[in-house]
Amino acid sequence: MAQQDRDDSAFASVFQRDPAFLAEQLPRIDRAIRTYFTPEVRGVERLPDEGPFLLAANHSGGLLMPDAWALAGAMLDRFGTDRLVHPLMFDLLFQVPGIADTLRRLGAVPASMRNAGHALDLGAGVLLYPGGDWEAYRPWTDRNRIDFHHHTGFVRLALRRGVPIYPAVSHGSHHSLIVLNRGERVAKLLHLDHFRAEVFPLVLGPPLGVMPFVPLVPIPTKIIVEVLEPMDWSSHRAESADDPDIVQSCYDEVTAAMQAALDRLVDEMPHPRLARLLGAAGRHGR
Repeated sequence: MAQQDRDDSAFASVFQRDPAFLAEQLPRIDRAIRTYFTPEVRGVERLPDEGPFLLAANHSGGLLMPDAWALAGAMLDRFGTDRLVHPLMFDLLFQVPGIADTLRRLGAVPASMRNAGHALDLGAGVLLYPGGDWEAYRPWTDRNRIDFHHHTGFVRLALRRGVPIYPAVSHGSHHSLIVLNRGERVAKLLHLDHFRAEVFPLVLGPPLGVMPFVPLVPIPTKIIVEVLEPMDWSSHRAESADDPDIVQSCYDEVTAAMQAALDRLVDEMPHPRLARLLGAAGRHGR
């Protein structure tokens, strides 16, 4: 088999977005997320109507990813199915039969800079979570902290391709579970690095108490997701992606902007669980 044929085959196996399936299924998921978590998504109108872009978000709530689903639903409302948007998702999810096929048809692809580059070549928006499982399972004491674990690949990709990065910040999702620890040592012992996983977390949640990865029932909480103004790095040339100082400076810029936004959202809504409870009571009262 020629190299081009192998590349085309690999591309087809990863990019299987089905617009009809997306239009049918994502609103159902979105309704469930809205019913349970009452998310509020702001700033989606900032995203461009055409052309490639990177949407870099903080990651909370573990494998359930309620903030990611809320943002995906808002982008479907904003763009419909004609505008290509490909979320990058945790490799391990694509190892689960049934779930993998559903995710691919929804447009999700395994998280890698190669897949992100292919999506940008298609003119797509790419939703990525640079912190990965490390951030999604940060301990409860770090719930209000942006922690990308020094993953700078998304910055290098933006500089190399000359595409804008839109930061997206979520607050409240990490109140749906209590992470006791990441379990990095256990992950190494289990060789989870084969699945590009860095953690084997222990979480606390009802009704069974401590469990690995997810509580049986997530705690209802209100979520706010806000898309910020894009980072303007147009003064840098593509070669800047190979300059560690420039990459670090851009990384520090985007994470500082996101931390400031998260701090603001925490001040606005210091108790997401209570906000969810009061919101549910208000709806019941009407």
